[in-house]
Amino acid sequence: MDLHGRVVTAPAGPVEPVLARKMWRTLEPFHGFVYFSPDAAAEYLAVGLAEGRMGYFASRSAPMGAVTADVVTATFFNFDPGLVERSMDGAWDLASPAAVHEARLRGVDAGLRSALGGAWIASPEMYEALALARTAAEACTVPGRPLYAGHASLPWPEEPHLQLWLAVTLVREFRGDGHVAALTVEGLTGIEALHLHAASGEVPASILQASRGWSDEAWSAAGARLDEQDLTDGHGGLAVDGVAVRQRIEDTTDRLALAPWQHLGQDGSDRLRELVRPWSKAIVAGSGFGFRS
Repeated sequence: MDLHGRVVTAPAGPVEPVLARKMWRTLEPFHGFVYFSPDAAAEYLAVGLAEGRMGYFASRSAPMGAVTADVVTATFFNFDPGLVERSMDGAWDLASPAAVHEARLRGVDAGLRSALGGAWIASPEMYEALALARTAAEACTVPGRPLYAGHASLPWPEEPHLQLWLAVTLVREFRGDGHVAALTVEGLTGIEALHLHAASGEVPASILQASRGWSDEAWSAAGARLDEQDLTDGHGGLAVDGVAVRQRIEDTTDRLALAPWQHLGQDGSDRLRELVRPWSKAIVAGSGFGFRS
């Protein structure tokens, strides 16, 4: 079923679930730079939001409407609830969700033009990538996907490069909703999920703890729980059972995120990666992000 409720038919040729992970790695910088963009931060201040984390939490949740901090905690999953509550306090009194989203788009526009220059915006490659990304997004469905559903309700921007950013955002939040479901099935809390991520060695524990706002006490307690469950080894690494849990989480996430790429097909997906990869690499190189494309 597509964004308008129409039934869509997937290509006959199946694709492997791992393709969903490859697509995420390539496309993520094109979406995710907005969370680190000084252009976006300036736009949030300009519409009245406070400095600090309010811009991040309000801008990402704005497509769902004037939701409470509890809804943000539920959908973002791994942030300290106290950080979310403090950051969201009074946000919708300062600026409406619609105003915040428009500010976000202005930040995206400025950030992409700064990172990639102007020539690519009207290039044939951009229009081709847009067509492929929107085709992929047609296969995303709303049930059980709250962050995706909020973004899917937004009108498409007029500028093609902003349409491409929104299409990438749709498949990204569709994957993220599925990832939260996979973590929940495993019985993990948000902070425990962060611990397992850190124990895998992909991202330092200090970065995950600080960026999600967890106190040292809460962080240590969560680590102790995972040690007791034999998911971590007591030295900051994964135990055998923890390796299995992490693999199940990744496999389930890939499977739940596969619909857009099954719909687009292997060739179309490969072509979209080929088109977006240079832009993602330019964004990473210009901003020092730790993404891999």
